[in-house]
Amino acid sequence: MSSGARRAFCGIDCGTQSTKAMLLDAETDAVLAIGRAPHDLIEADDGTREQDPAWWIAAMRAAVAEAINAAPGVEVVGIGVSGQQHGLVALDSTGLPVRPAKLWNDTTTVTECDALTSALGGPEAVLALTGNLFLPGYTAPKVLWLRRREPNAYARAVRFCLPHDYLNLWMTGAFVTEPGDASGTAYFDVRSRSYAGAVLAALDEGRDWQASLPAVVDSLSVVGELSAGAGEALGLTPGLPVSAGGGDNMCAAIGAGVVVEGPLVVSLGTSGTAFGHRDAAAVDPQGIAAAFCDSAGGWLPLACTLNCTLATEWIRELFGLDREGFEAALLASPPGARGLVFLPHLAGERTPNVPLGAAAFAGIRAEHGRDDFVRAVAEGVTLGLAFAFGALRRAGLEPSEVTLIGGGAASDAWGQLCADAFGLPVRRHPSPEVAALGAARQVRHVVDGTPLAGIEGGGSDEVRWEPLNAAAMATAQARLTPLRDAAMAGEL
Repeated sequence: MSSGARRAFCGIDCGTQSTKAMLLDAETDAVLAIGRAPHDLIEADDGTREQDPAWWIAAMRAAVAEAINAAPGVEVVGIGVSGQQHGLVALDSTGLPVRPAKLWNDTTTVTECDALTSALGGPEAVLALTGNLFLPGYTAPKVLWLRRREPNAYARAVRFCLPHDYLNLWMTGAFVTEPGDASGTAYFDVRSRSYAGAVLAALDEGRDWQASLPAVVDSLSVVGELSAGAGEALGLTPGLPVSAGGGDNMCAAIGAGVVVEGPLVVSLGTSGTAFGHRDAAAVDPQGIAAAFCDSAGGWLPLACTLNCTLATEWIRELFGLDREGFEAALLASPPGARGLVFLPHLAGERTPNVPLGAAAFAGIRAEHGRDDFVRAVAEGVTLGLAFAFGALRRAGLEPSEVTLIGGGAASDAWGQLCADAFGLPVRRHPSPEVAALGAARQVRHVVDGTPLAGIEGGGSDEVRWEPLNAAAMATAQARLTPLRDAAMAGEL
């Protein structure tokens, strides 16, 4: 370490839209700099959502360089990586991807989910094996999709891993994973924190899965050292410790200080997620909430909706509104949007599981204007998350408060809407990149022994719910129920 240099840990978050690199002061927990670089996306009308893993490495190099240039005199002393969950990276014998990675929001695997569920004895049997049902976003059906649809690529693949595992492999040469991200594959038993042999046999009973999958290591551990080649590519010193990292939701939980029971995190991003910490394995008996491990030694039951800012950005662009115009529209229409409701299944949906579903407005009257449509979309998204809270409660979570993260958390009006819809006090986290923050705090904890929870706690700027507004939200939720039921029945 250079004499007089300021020590910092680097948290990297490889998301769907971009990679972020954050430098966190080792002594004060202060964010010193953030670098960002965007990703391209391969998409098609059939639900294909893919990315070339080489794009992630290029974006990581650019983001790290931007962060370092913005913080002169800082010495990076450790790295932690957060990554978008569920993506399938298939590698050949030389370590190169055999094809683009299929992402969490790829919905081409519906038939593979059905086939796996049937092969293993039905939903109840699947839940007993892993704690999770097979959903199109998960990794297991992607593996079967590759075997069925692209047999030549599958035959060339000798290793399968997740996006953040791939970045750790590129940096250190270590082919490992950790329970948090691994629990989102649907071939991992969250109770025993080990791979589910029966599921792997259903995928391919002839494959050597011990050689094909990364070894599972403790989340709170150093998995390797930064190699000379990766160090040169990133402009960092070879030999730096790299922690196990985790999935983006798991690292966001660490970043938000949600490492004890009670607080809940709600992410208002492209998708919407709600999750909280449990000290024991937490499984929703209906399988709607995901039964995940966290990346700090506990468990992280999680509910996910595919349509969050995806829907609010759609309506904003449809009406040609900028951010300020969107905010003004939310404030101009009263809670309940004058009886107009919106089922936000623009990209199908995961909670409830209707991957081929569609969105719908109901209750349209002549007096409804632009502001009501904007408000109805925001309410529909938020009430979809409120619906998902039921699954989390079945998994044993009893939320005491909510910390908002993600792009939508910047909206004051949406923050109040969340408080009213959830009936809980809501805080907005002060950091714009909570997953990167969590990755940095994880490696800081592993290397320096500092607490996982940050100095500022779970969040700031508490918003209290208003009883009259909450009543309007309950009415809107009741109006949405028949639409949601129709979607679940395949009628939308």
